[in-house]
Amino acid sequence: MKQPVIIVGSGLAGYTLAREFRKSDNETPVLILSRDHGGFYSKPTLSNALATGKTSTSLLISSAEHMAEKLKVAIRPYSQVTIIEPSSKTLVLLDGAKLHYSQLILALGADSIDLPLKGDGVKMILSVNDLDDYHHFRCKLEGKKRVTILGAGLIGCEFANDLATTGCHVHVIDISSQPLGRLLPQAGGNFLQRKLEAIGVVFHLDVAAQHVEKVGEFLRLTLSNGKIIDTDLLLSAVGLRPRIALAKAAGIEVNRGIVVNQLLQTRYPDIYALGDCVEVEGKVLPFVMPIIHAARALGLTLGNKPTQVHYPAMPVLVKTPACPIIVSLPNPNTKGEWQIEENKDSIKALFQDTEKNLLGYALLGLATAERAALTARLPPVMQ
Repeated sequence: MKQPVIIVGSGLAGYTLAREFRKSDNETPVLILSRDHGGFYSKPTLSNALATGKTSTSLLISSAEHMAEKLKVAIRPYSQVTIIEPSSKTLVLLDGAKLHYSQLILALGADSIDLPLKGDGVKMILSVNDLDDYHHFRCKLEGKKRVTILGAGLIGCEFANDLATTGCHVHVIDISSQPLGRLLPQAGGNFLQRKLEAIGVVFHLDVAAQHVEKVGEFLRLTLSNGKIIDTDLLLSAVGLRPRIALAKAAGIEVNRGIVVNQLLQTRYPDIYALGDCVEVEGKVLPFVMPIIHAARALGLTLGNKPTQVHYPAMPVLVKTPACPIIVSLPNPNTKGEWQIEENKDSIKALFQDTEKNLLGYALLGLATAERAALTARLPPVMQ
């Protein structure tokens, strides 16, 4: 009997790959291993589900059973891989079961980063990295109004907007001098801050959280500047770290992510990786569009049509309705300067080189209407 293609991970990367592979191969058995229930949902919707009236139940698009039938694959929920043995093409699961594969794809995702805080309230800090996390968060939020968010990055700002819109009193803490410090120039960060403050969000910037104490039914957070914030819930949104431990233990090269070439192939010819866990030619791109492009290319490769992944310009939509934002970052180490046009309703920031070639942009407010025209002028992220 032919050994299956095994996909480890049932998130967007794993399921999109299965769908793409089935376009060219309906016969090869495919097994998807999921650490959780295996249901399909859109992870990006978790950070704006409250304002749209969505619950963890309504966010679930399809059950594992339905996905298995639709994609003609087998799915094993609550199955965690503990060991990869490349020499024998074998996986060992937490329950001791051994599985053999013909080709292995690691779509492991990423873990929430934990800050090194002190105090007996640390264990009460929440994070939302999957649907089960979101369900837990919503249960804890029931009847509460004060929410403090650690991190003013993309996810932190999206949650802040979502929570404030529904009447929560929201504080946001970050060591940066502005929100979205990794995505926006200073003027853009300041513009976003003003728009979120207008709906009630309170920012604490250039400061770090240090101590969390449980005081009765609430938490008391002490900042590095001595300020104290009492809050009902503390939500960590300081970023994600690619899951690389399993691959590293198997002798697969890792760096910031699992290292692959443009075929999404590791140093082992029958082991591939994609999604939030992967580093492609030095790039870690934990966004939806890179996953879609990678899955399309890898689906063809697994179907005996070797196809390198190519990334076009892929703007990122930030889901902050109080301040619509679309960003296309220039490639790292690209030399250039931001040229900024600002008025009360918008910011258009263009990152250009010395010859005025457009390399990236940040559009806020009404300027987002220029997305299509500007995107057409951008160079690809990876040829």
